[in-house]
Amino acid sequence: QVQLVESGGGLVQAGGSLRLSCAASGPTFSSRPMGWFRQAPGKEREFVAGITWNGGSTGYADSVKGRFTISRDNAKNTVYLQMNSLKPEDTAIYYCAARPPNSGTYSYQDRAYAYWGQGTQVTVSS
Repeated sequence: QVQLVESGGGLVQAGGSLRLSCAASGPTFSSRPMGWFRQAPGKEREFVAGITWNGGSTGYADSVKGRFTISRDNAKNTVYLQMNSLKPEDTAIYYCAARPPNSGTYSYQDRAYAYWGQGTQVTVSS
């Protein structure tokens, strides 16, 4: 069983920055690809960023490429999402998710992830 707890969300003006953290429990974190997803009101959940088990490869949605950076610290069982140049359209609940151990790389599909956090609200004002 894996528990994921996100933090770092909040209210920020357009152009500002936030850093989300996702703390994971359990000994298998370092072998799991991880992802960040988001869901805005009235919209489907969408992929934001993903990272391989060792941080060697990352991927981003086109809408955040160049503004967001995903990273991880396996010694701290934590994955991060640095969000810069925030826009009002980035407003959503942000979720981190974990794939099964040794499952290869991250996925753009939410159904590929086995565990989810409770989410953290990010609101960007114009």
